[in-house]
Amino acid sequence: MTTATPQTHVSPTTPSGIDPRGPRFGAALTVIALVIALLAGSNVLGTAVIAWQTLVFALGAFVGLSAQPYGVLYRKVVRPRLGPPAELEDPAPPRFAQLVGFLFAVVGLISYLLGATVVGQVAIGLALAAAFLNAAFNFCLGCEIYLVARRLRS
Repeated sequence: MTTATPQTHVSPTTPSGIDPRGPRFGAALTVIALVIALLAGSNVLGTAVIAWQTLVFALGAFVGLSAQPYGVLYRKVVRPRLGPPAELEDPAPPRFAQLVGFLFAVVGLISYLLGATVVGQVAIGLALAAAFLNAAFNFCLGCEIYLVARRLRS
């Protein structure tokens, strides 16, 4: 399957490369979490779910994709049932995407905690849209922003 966007690739023997199917799997789980957070609103369930997703994004952005719970689930449960990836991907763009998701989730969480439900839902909705693009169409918006920023710095 061809990807919808240009990707930064690394050699399959490069230890820092990641299976590009992993972030897409994580995006699908993120979509589920964010839909629950949106539908539940700022009640206990919605706040707990967005707090969880904020932690997931934080681990992926600040510790690394190997610490991100959805990535761990993919590596331990899903990937062994699949064939090897055709190529590995540079982890930097997906890690940046985790940072962007984290920022939106923080806004959503703080807004829910302060009772500003509409602001929280807008922030969560924007994160949901980006996660859906990745899960459904293999288009990582955060990755694209990372690549554009890197080109502009060069």
